[in-house]
Amino acid sequence: MIKPPLIAGLGEIMQLAYVPADINAAVAYWTKVMGVGPFFRREHVKLEGTQYLGRPVDIDFSMLLGYWGDIQIELIEQHNDAPSIYKKWRDEGRDGLHHVCLLVEDFAAAHAKCIAVGAQILQEARVPGGGEVIYVDAGAAGPMVEVLKPTPRGLESFAFMRDAARAWDGSQPVRSAG
Repeated sequence: MIKPPLIAGLGEIMQLAYVPADINAAVAYWTKVMGVGPFFRREHVKLEGTQYLGRPVDIDFSMLLGYWGDIQIELIEQHNDAPSIYKKWRDEGRDGLHHVCLLVEDFAAAHAKCIAVGAQILQEARVPGGGEVIYVDAGAAGPMVEVLKPTPRGLESFAFMRDAARAWDGSQPVRSAG
């Protein structure tokens, strides 16, 4: 039996993430053209122990999360000039797919597999409530990969948003996530 590549073997892609130059234009595109919504906005997300390239950093960012079927669409907006994967992306004038997210249960094993294949850990943090996240560069040919061990509350929130998308009638395209 042939084993899948280590990164692909970590989990299913559950999210496509973007760091647009114009967050409002991105929301308009996803809601009005693609029919994705509603988006739930989380303002000034606070993660713990955040590091960018191995150095502590305080990133002030917000995210909008919506669902396209079972795939989560994330739009990210950074509010400060702290070094980060988001700031670097915008400073380079890049657009399009920023990263894909894989959910994992065994974070330590996923972290070790990323290192084993030579993926560079660009950013990492702890999610309040017991979750963990790393963003890795697995090579120039593709987007970054987010490896996330979500909290139980996070999984419940994702399910709520996915259910809201299934029943969405096009009204109130952006809502507060609390």
